[in-house]
Amino acid sequence: MRVTKNIFEPKSSRVIRILLSNPGKSWTLRELAGEAGISLGYTHAVCSALINGGYLVRNETNQLTVVDPLTLLRRWAAYHQYSTANTFLDYYSFEREVDRLIEGFGKTRGRYALTGLSGAWLVAPHVRPVIVEAYVKGKEDAGAIADLLRLKPIPKNGNVRFVLPYDEGVFYRAQSIKGVKVVSNTQLYVDLFNNPARGEEASQAVLDFIRNSWSRVLLGGSSNV
Repeated sequence: MRVTKNIFEPKSSRVIRILLSNPGKSWTLRELAGEAGISLGYTHAVCSALINGGYLVRNETNQLTVVDPLTLLRRWAAYHQYSTANTFLDYYSFEREVDRLIEGFGKTRGRYALTGLSGAWLVAPHVRPVIVEAYVKGKEDAGAIADLLRLKPIPKNGNVRFVLPYDEGVFYRAQSIKGVKVVSNTQLYVDLFNNPARGEEASQAVLDFIRNSWSRVLLGGSSNV
């Protein structure tokens, strides 16, 4: 039986992201592979590793269901290094109000999704951000958004940071909040967990939000949620 060596590498994490973003849902291997955009064989290897780790089980209809999602999410977050996994493009805006900077993204058409403290500010306000961080599909999207918002590219320490993602899976289940696109709550927590700039506080607020939403979906809640 083929088992992947690292369930948290980019392609493997697509499967985990899907499972954690759809609490209570059962999947066939083919459905998971299609949703993740990876091969059936690779999906089987990832799921085998998750089953061996006690995170995934087959139900009475032989479909796959995640168990102990909280531990799986925390393990993924502990492994993921947001600051080294991605490539960053720094820009400067003369707009001093971070709320207005964030609102400005809602007027753009490029493929983006806020993350980090700026994403958390919309999902579970706790730590006020000083930098707006947003995943973009590529440099063209970054340039188009920068032109519209009148951002100036600088070498480092900008107050707007575009993030070229380690894997396009980061856009899975991106949500719209107040007209602004934000990564899924699962992705947001993972990105925040090892953020040295008060990321621990913000990630806990996001985790509490996730746990509450999981509890509403999973009948009666769960001791593992």
